[in-house]
Amino acid sequence: QMPRAASDHMDHSCRALCRSLLNQNGLQPEGTDISRSVLYTSLMGLLLVADREKELPLGSGQVGLRNVGNTCFLNAIVQCLSHTRSLRDYCLTKTYLQDMCSSQEPELMNEFTKVLEGLWDVNGGDTTVNPGKFYRVFKEAVPYFSGYSQQDAQEFLRFLLDQLHTEINRRPAQRPSITTSAQPTYTRFRISEEASAMWKRHLDRDDSVIVDLFSGQLRSSLHCSVCSHYSNTFDVFCDLSLPIPKRSDSRVTVTLRECLDLFSQEEKLEQENSPMCERCNRRTESTKRLTIQRFPQILVIHLNRFTMTRFSFCKGTVPVSFPLTDLDLGPFGPADCGPVLYDLYALCNHAGTVNMGHYTAACREEEGWCCYNDSCVTRISEDQLQSSQAYVLFYQLKTCTTIRK
Repeated sequence: QMPRAASDHMDHSCRALCRSLLNQNGLQPEGTDISRSVLYTSLMGLLLVADREKELPLGSGQVGLRNVGNTCFLNAIVQCLSHTRSLRDYCLTKTYLQDMCSSQEPELMNEFTKVLEGLWDVNGGDTTVNPGKFYRVFKEAVPYFSGYSQQDAQEFLRFLLDQLHTEINRRPAQRPSITTSAQPTYTRFRISEEASAMWKRHLDRDDSVIVDLFSGQLRSSLHCSVCSHYSNTFDVFCDLSLPIPKRSDSRVTVTLRECLDLFSQEEKLEQENSPMCERCNRRTESTKRLTIQRFPQILVIHLNRFTMTRFSFCKGTVPVSFPLTDLDLGPFGPADCGPVLYDLYALCNHAGTVNMGHYTAACREEEGWCCYNDSCVTRISEDQLQSSQAYVLFYQLKTCTTIRK
């Protein structure tokens, strides 16, 4: 057992080092509390990655996935996740076996790792990897996907990440009780303090590499038109589902910025559809607006092409142009936020209609971009990425600057 003085000294050193690293990368504002477990996990993760990057042998990763019965949706998403380097390395080094709290075998994570091992085999033995067993284990965990019908790729991604997180959660399955405050609900706090408290509460229950990489925090701000009271709620997200602006001519291209503007646009709520005002203690006309309070390392953007009309389910084919580098989400963050830049590294495409469609993936490699069409892998140019088929975009955080006033 380590002497208490030495332990306290190491704890102080770990905190100083982790704060320095996090602040340098703009991932956490100064003055924010960091839990001890997160500190040690962050520090050990940094040390493990630095050490294992030297010894982790990798192939080209340009390997296809066999279609085992209408599984193009699975193949496309797995290829995108396979090119999420932090997740790939975490799986291939099997760090989750030391990280997870549960004593149960992480069956789905093990099978997912085996697929990645095949895709990144340094010997390049297989030109195609069979994801059949991985899919069988997934369907056992998520019966909603049973059968062999075509599924939605974005829906599959959400269920997959949630199930992987459940298996490798660093927190025990016995969830801590949530204590309620005796203060009036309309008591004013600094928004950043309230957001940090809610995020810490989330990490007390759900903490894994999936959260580390994919989770962000949305702020929903409600403004009462009667008493001018502002109230905020904070929700964790693993992807942003963006509406696509309607055009009279579906051939006219819209930009990703326009989709983000529409997503964060102030919405007027009529009295009957509005939540209770905390101060008036009744339903009033109000306005609602969404902003991003905490930015994820990996930003997943879902272009909401499928909509329900009165009589049918239909797909929009409006082309959406998106930046390959330097997507700036700063304007959609807190008021004191500087540039928050992301680079595209993968995307999932959907061709066809609602009932007759096909998914493919495009992923960035060292020497350019490749298209992954089930078992077929081909080189493509950047010009081929922009199309009306873009459905799910994967961005990696590049820089994040927070300006403190």
